[in-house]
Amino acid sequence: MYQALYRRFRPKTFDEVLGQEHITTTLKNQILRDNIGHAYLFSGTRGTGKTSAAKIFARAVNCTNSKDGNPCNSCDICSGIIDESIMDVIEMDAASYNSVDDVRELREKVQYPPSRAKYKVYIIDEVHMLSKGAFNALLKTLEEPPKHLIFILATTEVEKLPQTILSRCQRFDFKRIGTQDIIKNLNNICNEIGLEAEEGALKLIARNSDGAMRDALSLLDQCISFREGILTYEDALDILGIANNDLMFNLIDSIKDKKLEEALNVVDDIIQNGKDINQFIKDLIYHFRNLMISKTSTDPWDIIDLEIEIVERYTKQAKELSLNFILKAIQVLNEGENQAKWSSQPRIILEMIVVRLISLTGEDSLEERIDKLEKMIQSGNITVSEKKADEKINTKNKIEKKQNTSKQVEEKTHEEDTEEIEEVVDIVDDGKDISFNEIKKEWPNVLKLVKSKRVSTQALLKEGKPLFYDNKMLTIGYGDGFGFHKQAIEKDHNREFVEKIISSHFNKNIKVKFVMANSMENEDGKEEKKNNEIKEMAKEVIDFFGEDLVRIIDD
Repeated sequence: MYQALYRRFRPKTFDEVLGQEHITTTLKNQILRDNIGHAYLFSGTRGTGKTSAAKIFARAVNCTNSKDGNPCNSCDICSGIIDESIMDVIEMDAASYNSVDDVRELREKVQYPPSRAKYKVYIIDEVHMLSKGAFNALLKTLEEPPKHLIFILATTEVEKLPQTILSRCQRFDFKRIGTQDIIKNLNNICNEIGLEAEEGALKLIARNSDGAMRDALSLLDQCISFREGILTYEDALDILGIANNDLMFNLIDSIKDKKLEEALNVVDDIIQNGKDINQFIKDLIYHFRNLMISKTSTDPWDIIDLEIEIVERYTKQAKELSLNFILKAIQVLNEGENQAKWSSQPRIILEMIVVRLISLTGEDSLEERIDKLEKMIQSGNITVSEKKADEKINTKNKIEKKQNTSKQVEEKTHEEDTEEIEEVVDIVDDGKDISFNEIKKEWPNVLKLVKSKRVSTQALLKEGKPLFYDNKMLTIGYGDGFGFHKQAIEKDHNREFVEKIISSHFNKNIKVKFVMANSMENEDGKEEKKNNEIKEMAKEVIDFFGEDLVRIIDD
């Protein structure tokens, strides 16, 4: 029966684990010094060796003939653990056994000593899938397990684990495996299985594995099944659904030159050839990433892990694009990738991305525009046509003329306002009391008088209405939406003009206060309004019955 490559070539010792020397060295030293903990937490992205390291550690702590901390894989204990005839190493999937009852059952089983090995080892994979109750049930056992027991917890989402669990484990973070390590391991495996593969094909597989050795071996498995003989770069492109470099460079050239028709035809060819659209967007992001590195790095060959000829093409294309455009393009592509994942029409998203990228071309950043301007000034290449110069002069003259005219009008208006105030007759206080009702009855006549003297002020005043009058102070209120009118009429020249008009009309020195009507709806305003109404009613009663027959009693 055929066995998948990632299972067939699973590492059997710590030395075979790729790219995790910071972890394997620590674990080997603990075994050599007999300094073994009771709980370990292995965290990291998929395919980085967490479960493999847990299985190696489970054999190494029980091996009767360990070598430099590595299991021998040949003694009875190691052989029994590998072929699963010894039941002292138990693997559990927390996604399937995540309830409180499952953990309680586990707690009962861990009390029993190992049957043949020195330690009983529980490997709990995807431990973040345990429920909150299950974590609480596991907590006490994890904190004080029997001497013969070791827990190894593995997870890809360590942030979901409670702090109470994290604090009771020795934590080891597995990092992504480097591209060079993956390529080296793929070469070794190809040699062992007798497969001839081009270096470009293995590099393509390594780049698309995203630092996961298991993903790289799964992709290699697909490529082996595709065609007998040599595994070529083109074969890998076809299998993985990736667009080739020529296609990518041509598409970016079309975008740079604003050739929308050509760019959309490239997109159509990609789709007609069955390429995966989401994968193509990822390839575009990777292409622009390489352009960014080529644009900003003095030595991009050390960062871009590709052939020298391809890196030179990136460098050449990057010179023709602004850094501002490259950065904005990456941002647009990232947004498009997120939209395409959930869209039922990813082709439209891709075409929309191409259109947006074309619209971005030619937009320089502020720094780049300043640099260009400085270079033009230094070289003396700034020329302005006579026609444009005349237009600018005429525009400037018009603006200055308009400003002077506005200033003259403003000054004239101010002079007229002053004259109008002076034209109001002098106020002679006749000594008679005036009621608020009289002011309300006469208010239309007051507005007419203001209009005859100054229309602009009357336009502001008519939007307000008298609220109450007390102690020679008339309060005028403005409703919601007329705050501008209130602010304008409060200016000294307007307020003084209104006070003179009102005082002259009623032969009384009257001051004016402007408020927003809604602000007077508080208790004080209501009380003052009520008092004014009482005074008006009392005056009417006295006028009707006579002052000698009426007596006003204050509360």
